[in-house]
Amino acid sequence: MVSIDTEQIWGYLDLLSEEQFEDRFPNARSAHGKLLNRLSDARVGATWFVVGGLALRDCAGASDRRISGLIEERIQIRAGGEAAAPLWYCRSFLEQLRHAWPPQEIGLHGGLTHLVWTDRRSDVETARRELTEGIMALAFLCGRPLSFSYPRNQEAHYHLLAEHGLRCFRGRPPALAWQLGQTLPGSLLRAFEEMTRRTPPLVWPQQVMPGLWNIPSSMFLYPIGPSRTRVIGLRSRVDRFCRGLAAAARHRGIFHFGLHPENLAESPYGFSLIEDILEKLVRARDRGDVEVMTMRDVVDRMERSQSYACQRHQHSELFETYRRP
Repeated sequence: MVSIDTEQIWGYLDLLSEEQFEDRFPNARSAHGKLLNRLSDARVGATWFVVGGLALRDCAGASDRRISGLIEERIQIRAGGEAAAPLWYCRSFLEQLRHAWPPQEIGLHGGLTHLVWTDRRSDVETARRELTEGIMALAFLCGRPLSFSYPRNQEAHYHLLAEHGLRCFRGRPPALAWQLGQTLPGSLLRAFEEMTRRTPPLVWPQQVMPGLWNIPSSMFLYPIGPSRTRVIGLRSRVDRFCRGLAAAARHRGIFHFGLHPENLAESPYGFSLIEDILEKLVRARDRGDVEVMTMRDVVDRMERSQSYACQRHQHSELFETYRRP
């Protein structure tokens, strides 16, 4: 399973200015289309988690009624649409994504503005509004999303997902490094796992509440900017991906690989890296070792299995009733 957080500048509002974003991720806007082309060439369907704001046709910036109150006052949001503010809006790419072959699932990443759900400002009502506006923005262009990912993997308010018809979300990797979060020990442990080529954990779907499934990630593409690759060479990303694939085939579990398209723009070797990863995936798939699925595919299968098990149980009870004297 491949899932992709599609956020552009929305994911970095509290970290980088537009100039800093473009300096760190050169040609980041083109990375989305290039990644989609690589997936299409490999005949791989992925789940793209999209920040709802990217789908807006026209926006008045921070004063827009849909956004007002969701973003800190100090943050300036560009008004207009894709032509005037291409870092903020990308309807043309989302149209391309909607019509891609093989089909790509379009889920929601956070909501309308990439609000972090555990932020001190994010109470239940704020999160509900963020979610509602994000679903509406995507639904008009791409159809109603059924899958969800939390910004920065900060999980909260599961009941809101179920209330809004979302069937699944991508949870944090079941590894200590991710349990430690964005802390120094967590960062050091993630770097250590990359340096030692540790096999990513396999995951299995977990039903958090009726109708809502958690399909955790196994690993994310470790950053490939110059500061990281000086210490940890690019090859580690491919090696860990291959180990995850082998483990999934051996143990019949899910290897869930996540990335941001912006990561591929950090280095001139980004797309040769993803091509290498996809080549390994296609070989394993074509041998029959693994099956490539989207989040929605997995939930459909889990719910069919649940329904089948329930029917068998009911038939068994009925049979026992008729057998009794």
